[in-house]
Amino acid sequence: MTGDILTNTIMILGMAAVTVFVKAALFVLGDRVVFPPLLKQALGFVPVTVLTAIIVPMILSPHGEGLELNWRNPQLVGAIVAILVCVATGRQLLTIVAALATFFVWQLGVLA
Repeated sequence: MTGDILTNTIMILGMAAVTVFVKAALFVLGDRVVFPPLLKQALGFVPVTVLTAIIVPMILSPHGEGLELNWRNPQLVGAIVAILVCVATGRQLLTIVAALATFFVWQLGVLA
């Protein structure tokens, strides 16, 4: 137990040190660091990729016990509504409101 805590603490501190070092290096070097256009373009996709990697497993397997691809999964139903509203309207706030409303109605009403 104590070994696990120590290992996790060292791992977290190591990740923090690497993150701080990378950000500090870019901050200190400032405009002297020039990224090639292809790398700049690729870095533009990082936020979308990371967000997708976080959200998709939460939607498809909300309890972490395999895929739940059925009508009893409120996360999946909310995500489908979000996709449909976004494609139909292109309005972000409306998409968020519709998806959250669907999720909560499904969670508290349909499945209750």
